[in-house]
Amino acid sequence: MEKDTDIYPPSIMSLAKNAKYSGRMNAPDSAAIIKGPCGDEIEFYLCIKDGLIEDIKFYTEQGCTATIICAETTARLAHKKTIDEALGISPQLVKNILKELPADHSHCTILAVSTLYRAIADYLLKD
Repeated sequence: MEKDTDIYPPSIMSLAKNAKYSGRMNAPDSAAIIKGPCGDEIEFYLCIKDGLIEDIKFYTEQGCTATIICAETTARLAHKKTIDEALGISPQLVKNILKELPADHSHCTILAVSTLYRAIADYLLKD
């Protein structure tokens, strides 16, 4: 059985091991959860003030290392951004940042960004 260190280069593994945005929030302004076709699941939590994402967390109990890496990168991109700026984050942008992400895990970028979008929609629909 392959280990993550056999699949992912150190630059990507450090993102997974030092995930600053991993965790849950007790009272977010919005939240979303999506389960991807691969079975991985991501939750995103947002605290938004005056249209700015003040705090963001993601959580995955059933997610591979690539899912964690993509969610962490998506959270980093969205933190301290306006809602409109966060809606400009695309799976392709995440893939471009994570150049060493194995191609067979590209779907994780879609899962992460889609979950962020759904959390933003949850916020916008409350207004």
